[in-house]
Amino acid sequence: MNILIKSAKIIAPNQSYNQQIKDILIIDGRISKIEDQIQPTIEVREISLENLHVSPGWFDSSVSFGEPGFEDRETIENGLRTAALSGYTAVAVNPNTHPVADTNADIGFIKSKSQAMATSLYPIAALTASSKGVDLAELFDMNKAGAIAFGDYQRPIENPNLLKIALQYTQNFNGLVLSFPMENKIIGKGVVNEGVTSTKLGLKGIPALAEQLQIARDLFILEYTGGKLHIPTISTKISVELIKQAKEKGLDVSCSVALANLVLNESALEDFDTNYKLLPPLRQEADRRALVEGIKDGIIDFVTTDHNPIDVENKNIEFDHALYGTIGLEASFGLLLQEFPLETVIKVLTSGKERFAIPEDEIAVGSKANISLFNPDASYKFSETDILSLSKNCAFTGKQLKGKTYGIIANNSLALKSS
Repeated sequence: MNILIKSAKIIAPNQSYNQQIKDILIIDGRISKIEDQIQPTIEVREISLENLHVSPGWFDSSVSFGEPGFEDRETIENGLRTAALSGYTAVAVNPNTHPVADTNADIGFIKSKSQAMATSLYPIAALTASSKGVDLAELFDMNKAGAIAFGDYQRPIENPNLLKIALQYTQNFNGLVLSFPMENKIIGKGVVNEGVTSTKLGLKGIPALAEQLQIARDLFILEYTGGKLHIPTISTKISVELIKQAKEKGLDVSCSVALANLVLNESALEDFDTNYKLLPPLRQEADRRALVEGIKDGIIDFVTTDHNPIDVENKNIEFDHALYGTIGLEASFGLLLQEFPLETVIKVLTSGKERFAIPEDEIAVGSKANISLFNPDASYKFSETDILSLSKNCAFTGKQLKGKTYGIIANNSLALKSS
């Protein structure tokens, strides 16, 4: 496919064309020219859009698509289409399927369903068999099949010796271990953040201690074993401090924050809307502000939408029984621009690639075209009509957003919104 992008402002921190307005000619999936004005000598698809900005392609380190087993929530095909039109050229997909993705055959199946799509899919494999936390899964075989990391989605590694063995074993092939920060015995039957709000609503609380204790334990084990550890979706002020101290020690640890915890706090729960039932739970405003500062200071490595489609039967029920999760791909860019400058947003949307060993293509002549297209100045209220996912469980409906995505160019394909 031959494409000519007209008069696009390039946002590519630490790259040579950053902040420049250029035409970009793409021939057969590679950038052929970047110039002030390009007059093509061959037939091209011209892209000329209002206030068009481009950046290196975005990556989300935690999405759930349901397939196989929960196709009523989301399919891989529609999930990748949603990601593409939301500006993401690559996503890491969680193993919370049925069956759980815990063999090389499961990884091969998931990858096969993503072929010929503009957005690349990178599977995260289960760390333990059936994500039950008892025995390690076939980590080396799944790595060979294309798994980029290993973790049991939203399930903690309760056995500390299992984490120790996993960190030691994965060093043989430079594998990345994910450990969800939650101590089940402290959480008990909690469903929201423990505090004044949970007491007022009469809902059982999840103490911040449950997250912090697990992180402290994991970091002690990492210091003992070595290896590579990623702690997904931290949510408290003390968690940020623990990660900061570990990095100052030189430990090979990274962490992410979920979009909802970055832009919302527990006050959203006052109407008992189950779209705000999330894991980790929405915390206090002081925690949210600490997460924002953690991004600005570089302690938190990147942001994930933690996109998790849930069918209506499992959301529109009593709060205690509703499943955790919100979708977030479609609203992510506009929400992040409410909190951070544009260059910071682009950094947090692209920096996860290096940690997960995903190729990063610069906006440069000769590079593969792996580009996100957007308008950072568009302002609008996010509504259900903006949702592209099959499931509509969204914590951000009705929120005012700044910034709209147009789509992506990647894998020699163009995915562009129709309006």
